[in-house]
Amino acid sequence: MLPENAPPEYADRTILWNAVEKSEPNSNAQLAREIEVSLPVELTREQNISLAREYVERYFVEQGMCADLCVHDTGVGNPHAHIMLTMRPFEQDGTWGAKSKKEYMLDEYGERIRLKNGEFKTRKICTVDWNDRDKAEEWRSAWADAVNTALEKQNLSQRVDHRSYVRQGIEQVPTVHLGVAASQMEKRGIRTERGDQNREIAVTNQQLGQLRARITKAKNALYAVPITDAPTMVSVMSHIADGKNLNTRYQRIANLKTQANVLVFLQQNQVFDMAQLVEKIEKMNNEFYDVSNNLKKVDRRLETLDTHLTQCDNLNRHKGVYKKYRELDPKKRDAFYQKHSDEIQCYETAKQYLDAAMNGRPGLPVKSWTAERDRLTAERFTLCEDYYRLKDETRSVELLRKGAENIMRDSIPVTQHQRSYERE
Repeated sequence: MLPENAPPEYADRTILWNAVEKSEPNSNAQLAREIEVSLPVELTREQNISLAREYVERYFVEQGMCADLCVHDTGVGNPHAHIMLTMRPFEQDGTWGAKSKKEYMLDEYGERIRLKNGEFKTRKICTVDWNDRDKAEEWRSAWADAVNTALEKQNLSQRVDHRSYVRQGIEQVPTVHLGVAASQMEKRGIRTERGDQNREIAVTNQQLGQLRARITKAKNALYAVPITDAPTMVSVMSHIADGKNLNTRYQRIANLKTQANVLVFLQQNQVFDMAQLVEKIEKMNNEFYDVSNNLKKVDRRLETLDTHLTQCDNLNRHKGVYKKYRELDPKKRDAFYQKHSDEIQCYETAKQYLDAAMNGRPGLPVKSWTAERDRLTAERFTLCEDYYRLKDETRSVELLRKGAENIMRDSIPVTQHQRSYERE
């Protein structure tokens, strides 16, 4: 897809990308920008192609870029599109323009600043805003809007959001992308490492949600207990079991253990009256949000580090095969590729991912990533311990809340109708 002032022969992708290579004199020049978008599975293939073309036309081609759009849909539930974009603008005559230009820097008197080597101090000014940092956010937001508009036109209720759970204010750990191979294996009933990771995340989200609901319920119930003439902790303790289900020796021993655990909770937290209990539950509520947020932050970073290290392993494992493939005579490459396509594609995917992750920085900090992963794993263990401590404390607070509710219930006067009913 071409802008108006691009040479028409560039509609052939071979001619286009050969021209791009010729236009870059530097060996380390960036030749293209690639954007990958997920297509909604709720739309047909034709609708997805139309959606992708309209989006590319509006946000890239109309801005002066040539776009090479490839839609991939093999029917396994992962339709997506790759968009390759040119980096240079076009001049009016259809020739490639400059990516940037130099501008002289001036001092306070409007004079050019001379350096020690005799040259004048300059700075680089981009001729287009395609490399601005906020462009990625703009393009992601625009894609979400385009997808939601397409879904709405088909009277579908599903919607997408380009923002992370954190930015949306959703207290949930995001799951990891399975990929085609892992998705197919999971559908056949074969457990995968990423599938197990998503299952663990789902359990974590469920547990966090349950504990948050329990703390909120206990907090609201205790706030309803009047502070004035509130029952003492001794009275509350005596009403925890309220004399029910204590018929057997086992039940009586279990009740004593429960009361002992609650007593330890009160002593450790210096809770001696209802006001201090309310203060404790408020503190627990704040601590829960800290633990929850930190746990989700650690899990997100661990996911990224695991992906980094997995791709590093793939890169090293298949480096020899890929090197041999590149060194072969072009006439022999096709046969070699057919035999080793999985290894070659795995290497190329890892290389592309790590190049994007490093963003021009040399080397791969494998030791640093490994050390950070070990540190965060230990930190996650500590956060989980805090979570389980809060869970135990919540159980004690719930029992105290139950005891207070029993006292309040028993203190409500019995009406004449109730007394008559009880006698009958």
